[in-house]
Amino acid sequence: MGANPLLGVFFHWIGGLAAASFYVPYKRIRMWSWEVFWLVGGIMSWVIAPWVFAAINTQDLFGVLAATPGDTLFWCYFWGAMWGFGGLTFGLTLRYLGISLGMAVALGLTTVIGTLGPPIYDGTLGETASTTSGQLTLVGIVMTLLGIAVVAKAGAAKERDMGGARQIGVAEFNLKRGLLIAVFSGVMSGCMAWGLDAGQPIRELTLAAGTGELSQGLPVLCVVLLGGFTTNAIWCAMLIGKNRSLGQLVGNDAAAPAPGAEVTGGRMPLAMNYLLACTGGAIWYFQFFFYTMGESQMGRYGFSSWTLHMASIILFSTLWGFALKEWKQASGKTRATVWLGIALLVGSTVVIGLGNMLDGSLASH
Repeated sequence: MGANPLLGVFFHWIGGLAAASFYVPYKRIRMWSWEVFWLVGGIMSWVIAPWVFAAINTQDLFGVLAATPGDTLFWCYFWGAMWGFGGLTFGLTLRYLGISLGMAVALGLTTVIGTLGPPIYDGTLGETASTTSGQLTLVGIVMTLLGIAVVAKAGAAKERDMGGARQIGVAEFNLKRGLLIAVFSGVMSGCMAWGLDAGQPIRELTLAAGTGELSQGLPVLCVVLLGGFTTNAIWCAMLIGKNRSLGQLVGNDAAAPAPGAEVTGGRMPLAMNYLLACTGGAIWYFQFFFYTMGESQMGRYGFSSWTLHMASIILFSTLWGFALKEWKQASGKTRATVWLGIALLVGSTVVIGLGNMLDGSLASH
């Protein structure tokens, strides 16, 4: 089965939709602190789902990982743990810079680091830039960055239109601190792409074991996400100890919820909380389940998968905002700006897909 970039773009869109949607079930959790539902959902996202789906969809999972060189396992795990730091500090980025500026800086850096880092490190970027197909792929990456900037600008305008600029991110606005955290978050979040790139030997062993091409990346996720789980689990454990919220896991209403937890009357809906947290966690995992499928179809320019992933997340997150009426009170000019950003993001995925497709057609001649 040869590469099919258009199918790859489609899979990346599904992954982006999952990434933009996973927090919806979390919003319905009641009387649990953030660190409690984040840990429960994370166990599903980073431990249970990766191993279950890899075991079902691949051949000889444990044999493949046992045969994987130790340095490959180390780097996959290491980059996964570093990616965990990026996710944990993303919230602080929004706190000190606001939603618009924070997302533009952090996600822009994540896109650049995650996309261009591996080919620069491997020394293949120059070769890519020397071909027409490679140049088209790079143009698509630039379009993604422009789209991020335009959507961020629209977000800032929306805050002004709704009179909420003083309430959203400005109370603790700190440009210097915010930019430092944003740079850290953006660079660390891009480490996920490095971890997936480091797993190439695992993919080769997986294919050799008889696994189909679409599922070759699933065993890599088992290792990379285990690293991410380690970072997040340690942080959540620290918060659980600080906020004395461990009792919430067994329905102890007396456990003190942390600031931001939803507290309502009545008994804690323990079973529903677990169901919602696990549902959100499974949806989160599916972003990378489909990411690995999309990456398997992108041919020589598989590094562009990270750009497609980020573009799809921002695209569907923005569309969720429209569905939830978040842009209802924004001006016509502001809505036009955000639609321009969406058009750039959609266009970037098409351009990248065409670049990969052109490379495939040239390679076949």
